[in-house]
Amino acid sequence: MLFYGKTDVGRRRAVNQDNFVIRRYAGDVLFAVVCDGMGGANGGDTASAVAVDVFREQLDRSEAEHPSFFGLSGEDILDVLSVGVTEANREVYRMAVNEPALNGMGTTLVGCVVEGDRVYAVNVGDSRLYAVRNGQIEQISRDHSLVQYLVDCGRMTPEEAKVSTMKNRITRAVGTERTVGADFFELTVGFGDRLILCSDGLTNHVEPEEIRDITSQVESHDPDSVQHAAEDLIARAVYNSLFENYRSGLTQVGPNFVGLQNFRTIFANGDIWNYTKNTSDWCSTTATGSKRSSGSAAWPSSSRRRIS
Repeated sequence: MLFYGKTDVGRRRAVNQDNFVIRRYAGDVLFAVVCDGMGGANGGDTASAVAVDVFREQLDRSEAEHPSFFGLSGEDILDVLSVGVTEANREVYRMAVNEPALNGMGTTLVGCVVEGDRVYAVNVGDSRLYAVRNGQIEQISRDHSLVQYLVDCGRMTPEEAKVSTMKNRITRAVGTERTVGADFFELTVGFGDRLILCSDGLTNHVEPEEIRDITSQVESHDPDSVQHAAEDLIARAVYNSLFENYRSGLTQVGPNFVGLQNFRTIFANGDIWNYTKNTSDWCSTTATGSKRSSGSAAWPSSSRRRIS
């Protein structure tokens, strides 16, 4: 299983507030998490970094007790993800309350565990998980955003949501409240399928069909093709952002890309990543973007969904 990560701060921000980690535990078992911070230059960076670290620690602790998650059911793995989100939320919230400079900070989070042909995922906020398979792209996660809520209520069309000045207002975030609801997903993947984890640094500027076309060029046995796809996605996002209407409220360009290939590919949005070639653990160290939480008006309780 091959994977690759890449990031770019874009042309409109000096600081990247995204962070990610990918860790492979065994040949066909790994996890990835992507966080996109909010709350100012210091707060967003801190929130996403802390959330990634705490989430990773929880996954590592569980994997140490059950190597490669062997013996755990799908529900057990979803529970592990739930604990990771809960602990990340607790720590980010604690820091935001106790440190005045960090008041109001928070972060999105999308993460998954890949175990053979099964994928177990979680999301909070508007960072996304896509699956590309059989020539189609499907958004697995569901945005916790104000515009998605308005679309669901029939008060806004999907086309209007894409250009709305409110599109960066999220209705759930890790660390902005004492507790947070997360959504969980379970799906089956096959040989050649791709999974994409990304923040809105990518999705604000690159259409799903473009993501599908670029990632579909990855060859199952060619590691270089994963890197090329990552670079192409970033280049497309940066190029498209230069021609955006700045009144649209799009505030960030910072796509990051992580991939795994053999059975499937994961691409992720994150920040500056550290890695040593041929090692199995890549992690980011810094963070872009600006988000605003719109409170809890549209927050349903946590949900779990199986996808065929």
